[in-house]
Amino acid sequence: MIADPDRISRPGLWPSDPDEARALQERLAPEVRTEPLDAGAVRLAAGLDVSYAPDEDRLVAAAVVLSLPGLEVVEAATADAAPAFPYVPGLFAFRELPPLLEAIGRLSVEPDVFVCDGFGLAHPRRFGLACHLGWLLDRPTIGVGKSPFVGRSDEPGAERGARAPLVADDGAEVGCALRTRAGVRPVYVSVGHRADLEGAVDLVLRLTPRYRLPETVRAADHLSRERLKGLSAAEGRAVGP
Repeated sequence: MIADPDRISRPGLWPSDPDEARALQERLAPEVRTEPLDAGAVRLAAGLDVSYAPDEDRLVAAAVVLSLPGLEVVEAATADAAPAFPYVPGLFAFRELPPLLEAIGRLSVEPDVFVCDGFGLAHPRRFGLACHLGWLLDRPTIGVGKSPFVGRSDEPGAERGARAPLVADDGAEVGCALRTRAGVRPVYVSVGHRADLEGAVDLVLRLTPRYRLPETVRAADHLSRERLKGLSAAEGRAVGP
């Protein structure tokens, strides 16, 4: 079992009030651990993503496990739910983690690392979704964002693999802008839990042989969207003439 039910269901871990959620992030942030991540030793990487219905009354979370180096899909799972937490920037973990954990719990294989569509330490309270998930599972996690949420970076060099530090307002380096394709906009990589930035960058480059975004995240995004379309189509048939 990947997730410990007792750990993720402890009282106080899922507040419904945004102020309480921010306070919890601040309390848990010091428990995030940075450890060396040997990207070359990773054999199974899980990508996580969430898609929302147009009116945001439903979401679908997806977890897709790929093998390395070939990047073949080994296993995938989804979970759908009504959002149980308001849409508040910086607090997406409280909205998206419950269904993501449900999807992860349906996997029979145990990934070496989880790759989140979002951020880890590159977060106002240094406890983004990737940190939160890694802390809950006590597994290596990293975050890969399409645009920076906090901090600023110089433009990295145009060649694949070029990077530039992502620096928060307090001067702390919280991640990096990474060029995964020559001449294409960078992605923003940050540590979640039980990983380090060098290892995270190396892994992201292994996961992006052709496109800007990691294959793990691309696969999870596609699966969550397809599942959402399937649910919508089924509902349409149910209520149709």
